[in-house]
Amino acid sequence: MSTTSTQTASIGSLYKGRKGTVDIIDVPTLSFLVIDGQGDPGADEFAGAVQALYSASYGAHFLLKQQFGGSTHVMPLEALWWVDDPAQQHLLAQVALGGATMADTDRNLWRWRAMIMQPEPIDEGTVARSVERARNKHVPALDRIRFVTWSEGRCAQTLHVGPYATEGPAIALLHTEIAAAGCRPRGRHHEIYLGDPRRSAPDRLRTILRHPVELI
Repeated sequence: MSTTSTQTASIGSLYKGRKGTVDIIDVPTLSFLVIDGQGDPGADEFAGAVQALYSASYGAHFLLKQQFGGSTHVMPLEALWWVDDPAQQHLLAQVALGGATMADTDRNLWRWRAMIMQPEPIDEGTVARSVERARNKHVPALDRIRFVTWSEGRCAQTLHVGPYATEGPAIALLHTEIAAAGCRPRGRHHEIYLGDPRRSAPDRLRTILRHPVELI
């Protein structure tokens, strides 16, 4: 396990991971466009949220380029995942220990927050203008977008390569290394989808698996 401090590393380093290796990082306060929902990530609600977030994010970056010039790029899609049902919480704990797989859980009970990080100087005003410009594209979930600022703090993360359904061993590794570092997980499971997951073959998907931690 290695430690990376964002005091000396760029924001870009937060969006890099190493397969088979768990890194401890310090995540600073960042701003995001978010949409909250529930259910199977393969269902229409999640897909609609992703469409709206990309639409608003690309629009905000276009406005930024108009105002300041230069080149900007939209950050990767991310999502927080959790469940409220005690039985499902127990199953997810077993996944973290390697004693169950994600296929054992009820995806309809998954809660999620889909989000895309917004670099400075994008702010709520920029996002509001972007959303208004995107309304003619008939993206229903635009009205569900919120602009939030979040301090995730110290986290452990690793890289998974392959289909989302095969994340189990990487999740188990993540939690094993968290315990080995004298820490315990806190907060919600966090995934960062490198590239555009809508256009990648399943075996080429690259997903950063992250979890906030605290010392025991």
